[in-house]
Amino acid sequence: MRTSSTYLSRGWLIDTSGFFALQNSADSGHATARALWHRSLLERRPLVTTNFIIAEAHALMTTGRGRVMLELKVSTRGLLLFLGAILALLAVARVWPVLLLILVSFIFMAALLPYVDWLVRHRFPRVGAVVAVFGIILLVVAGLMYLVIPALVDQVTVAIDNFPEDARKLDAVLADFGLETDLESRAKEFDWGALISGNQAFDLGQQVLIGAIGVISVFVLTAYLLVDAHRLEAFLYSFVPAGKEPEIERVLLALGRVVGGYVRGQLITSVLAGLFTFAVCLALGVPNPLVFGVLSLIGDLIPIAGVFLAMAPTGYAAYQISLTHAVIVIVALSAYQQIEDRILVPRIYGQTLNLPPLIVVVAVLVGGQLLGLAGVLLALPGAAAIRVALDFYRERHTGGLTPPIPSTEIAAPDAA
Repeated sequence: MRTSSTYLSRGWLIDTSGFFALQNSADSGHATARALWHRSLLERRPLVTTNFIIAEAHALMTTGRGRVMLELKVSTRGLLLFLGAILALLAVARVWPVLLLILVSFIFMAALLPYVDWLVRHRFPRVGAVVAVFGIILLVVAGLMYLVIPALVDQVTVAIDNFPEDARKLDAVLADFGLETDLESRAKEFDWGALISGNQAFDLGQQVLIGAIGVISVFVLTAYLLVDAHRLEAFLYSFVPAGKEPEIERVLLALGRVVGGYVRGQLITSVLAGLFTFAVCLALGVPNPLVFGVLSLIGDLIPIAGVFLAMAPTGYAAYQISLTHAVIVIVALSAYQQIEDRILVPRIYGQTLNLPPLIVVVAVLVGGQLLGLAGVLLALPGAAAIRVALDFYRERHTGGLTPPIPSTEIAAPDAA
């Protein structure tokens, strides 16, 4: 057995200066310390020290002249890259509203491109095909506005006039459950004119103007992207390394089908939701059923919360007839939402979106926190695009070549 004295006789004592020289490349004894360290490893020679030396070395390395050990070595190239990244982030923050409009335009381009290409294959000039597609969209939107806006104004006027009476009915309902309220008097005292006046009215008008400019900008950008889609694609391929074109082509195809398919599928389910709401309101005799059908269509475009936002005014309008009508409307719309989530969406979307429910909720919450309503609307197509990128990365690193591509495009001419 090897005794303690024998062990110490074969070992080398490493003191405070030895620890410091070993760790500090600027120390004059650094090379000697490293050579002795490697020699001790090769010869299996033990290194001996004491608790006091360890404490003294620790103090030296963290205070006083030991601070030289914390020197940060940054290459010129690394420093330039870091500064460039900072400047790029600052630039993105300054022009983010513009980048958001461009992103929305690309999403709409992915949704409309199959229709434009279909018209081009049927001997339409490309500019004419884009004009035809946008002309149809404008006609549909203008027709809905022509029918809905006057009815919406009438519905709001009726709701304001009936507000005290509706409050009285609610007082009576709550009284049946033993709750004493005085909502009627508060409804009569409510000043609708003060709701939006002064600075609030100016701010609202400013936001409406900014929103209108944004919509027009997206309209124009999408039109240009559709006209120059193939030239833009050729420009992108000019930066692709030789031999990588097939992979990039499949990724772009997958992105177009997933993002564009989601937008078209969402439009189909929203139209169905609007038609169902219109039919329910028409059957129950709710005034201005077209208004609530359009509100339901718009609400269905907003993930998770949109259906409840659309359900509230519809239920209130039905409540002006009777409480029974309101209950029927809310139950019918809730039942339809379950049918849409469990039957219609899987059949219409198929595997296009292919996101777990938890990811959908998280994406909507993050998008809403970062960008407000725009973030909520862009959350799911953005998450779907990220999924395609992750699929591509996974396939590249597990032996595959490219991510899976949906076999068909939702509601696209080629899929018909």
